[in-house]
Amino acid sequence: MKWKTTSLEKKWIFYDVGNSAFTLLVSTIMPIYFNYLASSANVSEVDYLAFWGYATSAATIITAILGPVLGTVSDFRGWKKRLFLFSLLVGACGCVVLGFLSSWIWFLLIFVLAKAAYSLSLIFYDSMLTDVTTEERMDEVSSRGYAWGYIGSCIPFLISLALVLFYETLGITMNMAMSIAFLLIAVWWVCFAVPLLRSYKQLHCIENHDHAVSSGLRRLGHVFGELKKNKKILFFLIAFFFYIDGVYTIIDMATAYGTALGLDTTGLLLALLVTQIVAFPAALIFGRLSGKYKNASLIKICIAAYFLIALYGITLKEQYQFWILAVCVGIFQGAIQSLSRSYFARIIPAERSGEYFGIYDICGKGASFLGTTLVSAMSQLTGNMNLGVGSLAVMFLIGFFFFLRTEKLS
Repeated sequence: MKWKTTSLEKKWIFYDVGNSAFTLLVSTIMPIYFNYLASSANVSEVDYLAFWGYATSAATIITAILGPVLGTVSDFRGWKKRLFLFSLLVGACGCVVLGFLSSWIWFLLIFVLAKAAYSLSLIFYDSMLTDVTTEERMDEVSSRGYAWGYIGSCIPFLISLALVLFYETLGITMNMAMSIAFLLIAVWWVCFAVPLLRSYKQLHCIENHDHAVSSGLRRLGHVFGELKKNKKILFFLIAFFFYIDGVYTIIDMATAYGTALGLDTTGLLLALLVTQIVAFPAALIFGRLSGKYKNASLIKICIAAYFLIALYGITLKEQYQFWILAVCVGIFQGAIQSLSRSYFARIIPAERSGEYFGIYDICGKGASFLGTTLVSAMSQLTGNMNLGVGSLAVMFLIGFFFFLRTEKLS
């Protein structure tokens, strides 16, 4: 059934177009610039990959600590837009500052701040879905957000890529090119958030409380207490945490991994651009397939595919292999995200979706904690970056196991 997207739905989708530019920057150009700064300070290739992984993990830990509390507080009247705006501005300003840093240590510290703020903004953004559309349209609006986010982020990325690759032709330095690129991404991010900020109204909320944070903590504790009784939701969240952690680790560390292996920078960036392009139709196709096949069956296919992708990473040495990896990731990336979100929406109490999705978003958008730490530690312990990436297969095995347990409770 075809339907016309409303003005508010479009504005909600626009933010995905805006913030996805930062996601693409983090997974492509940003680690290359960090490699440039780190190599100037004589940091080894193995340590470079490890430090980048540790920084990503640190951002996730901050999100994991603040996210559930602030996500619950955002349910109080008037708080959601405020917290969303604050996290947006912190993330965007951090992105701009990164382009003017020459110290690799300060670069990592500001990156952690910007990445954490970005992840927090997504918690508030996802919870806005119940206010911007109706229940029967949520799946379609959500999938369009992912799809258009993938393809829309390619525009500022291509401009940034041109600046980075042809800075000498343009008569500027590498540092200046990076500064302009980071500024462009930040402006793009903020501009696509403005329409949503101007039109959004918090319809579903709890009335103001004098002690919003303490009340939010009590409500959050109540939800965690209920998870012990509802094994289906608990097992799914455990499964989701492990397999989506592996997915986001691959996204966050793909360019850092390829760069550390010494692969051609231009080829790496173009391959990851292909990932974004492939993910656009793939997300929409899997959304239609869910109308013919069980959602759970499609999720299991995606997890199995990522398990094979992780194993394939062990053999990665040549440029063409990275291109194959990029296409495979693009096919399943958007699908596993959108299918997981709709699966979770079906098994939680509909009247309390805000509280539960606050926890869900920590497992999802705040992921890449165990995965990045695992890759970093294994790379340093073995001195082999391929084995570090291949170790992610364990994350998908654990996720698959707990998802099967979830299905048995149906």
